[in-house]
Amino acid sequence: MADSQHRYVIVGAGPAGVQLSYYLQQHGADYLTLEREHAPGGFFRRFPRHRRLISLNKVHTDSTDPEIRLRWDWNTLLNDDPELLFTKFSDEYLPAADDLVRYLAEFQRVHRLNVRYGTAVQRITRTGDGFTLRTDRGEVRAECVVVAAGWGHPFVPDIKGIEHAIGYEDMEINPKAYDDQRVLIIGKGNSAFETASAILGRASMVHLASRQPLRLAWNTKHPGDVRGQYGAILDSYQFKTLHSVLDCTIDEIRPVDGRFEVRITYTHAQGETAVLDYHTVLRCTGFRMDTGIFDDTSRPELIRDGRMPGLRPDWQSTNVDDLYFAGTIAQARDVKHASSPFIDGFRYNLRTFTRMLRERYEGTPLPFTVAQADAVSLTKLMLDRVNWSSALWTQFEYLCDVFVRDDATGDFHHFEDLPEDYAVERFAAATHWYTLALRWGRDDYGDVFAIERHPTPDRARESAFIHPVIRRYRGGHLLVEHHLLEDLLAEWRRPDRHVTPLTEFLEQDLTSGP
Repeated sequence: MADSQHRYVIVGAGPAGVQLSYYLQQHGADYLTLEREHAPGGFFRRFPRHRRLISLNKVHTDSTDPEIRLRWDWNTLLNDDPELLFTKFSDEYLPAADDLVRYLAEFQRVHRLNVRYGTAVQRITRTGDGFTLRTDRGEVRAECVVVAAGWGHPFVPDIKGIEHAIGYEDMEINPKAYDDQRVLIIGKGNSAFETASAILGRASMVHLASRQPLRLAWNTKHPGDVRGQYGAILDSYQFKTLHSVLDCTIDEIRPVDGRFEVRITYTHAQGETAVLDYHTVLRCTGFRMDTGIFDDTSRPELIRDGRMPGLRPDWQSTNVDDLYFAGTIAQARDVKHASSPFIDGFRYNLRTFTRMLRERYEGTPLPFTVAQADAVSLTKLMLDRVNWSSALWTQFEYLCDVFVRDDATGDFHHFEDLPEDYAVERFAAATHWYTLALRWGRDDYGDVFAIERHPTPDRARESAFIHPVIRRYRGGHLLVEHHLLEDLLAEWRRPDRHVTPLTEFLEQDLTSGP
């Protein structure tokens, strides 16, 4: 195939690559997406192994507003076709992975995205004016490269004898294969609990083990931590059925007479050690990014045990200019926090990212609207946004609306859905500006299901549930933070609790000077 050259080249046509392709195509951008498989969503043809997603699909809601409904539709890619909603492909609350594969294929068919399938990227080289991508079908040149290839390889922890463990990617998924077996699962994330749940009624003993304590999503508010549907193993642990969840260091896995001796050191027992006996050891420790496509000129800096690339606030590699990352591997700025590893999070990140790309490479300014600098108007605008935006809802504490005062006119420039760390960097010279975001509140409670509340506006800072927070900056310095009271139905419209307190805060702040 003859060489080709494009302003943007996207590597990978999973959900992130497909979403970004759509955004660029809508703007008439010069882009090409390269995908080694012959259809989109290759990762989800194999994973999760037990074929059930943890991303919610809430078909039935009180709202008829398409934007608000997206708050609970975690699988739809943003687009202008009202028929291309994932809720039209499945009505299951926890849908099947095959339905997502089918949805992505239809998304590609309808929008006719510029994806070159069956094209494997073999090497990315940084050149003076961009990049050269060598593929098995010829070379492609790009001004900038966006890697949206998702996870490439399993993460294999440094444990003596780890080669004796069967990886999540290779393990037998028929539960009957574990009848009467003592099974050790290395890992305490969702893939480990997915596996444990599948074999719980067949194995004689299931242990999940890792160094780090269990992180439950209902405590951390992060959808990537262990989800409630896997609670049966925790019940079994507490009810002394011999199924257990262990905080320990695994020191060695050693085969002995067709079984495995596993030496561990308990984390919370003053260095106590033990030798445990298992028939099978399974490795469910997650994935890492594939770095094999980068040569020395383009190799990104990696973080978190080498699992993912380090990123600047605009999703650009920390050490390679014009190399960006998108999708689940582009979570470094809010890792273990908002929903950037998931479709319902990165679909909004990528919408903002597209605007950033167009500003840098096409000279199209970052869009904004003008808002009047009076407290009543700003209050209405801010409350309209937090009551409606699915981006602010899903990407809590990460994406925010930004209101920057124009010193010449006194009005505010309103930018939607910017990462807050990016805004702090971009508006470092602004003398008066606000961020508007949804945030979780205090976490000094013992039981997440029995939180003592203080439902008065003057104690809104003590809210524990998600609620609006307005921050006032001068340059890169945070000056003041104003909280609005939490609300059970996430409707911040009450005059006494929301409208008046925000109006009074803005009236005072707008007249307080720079």
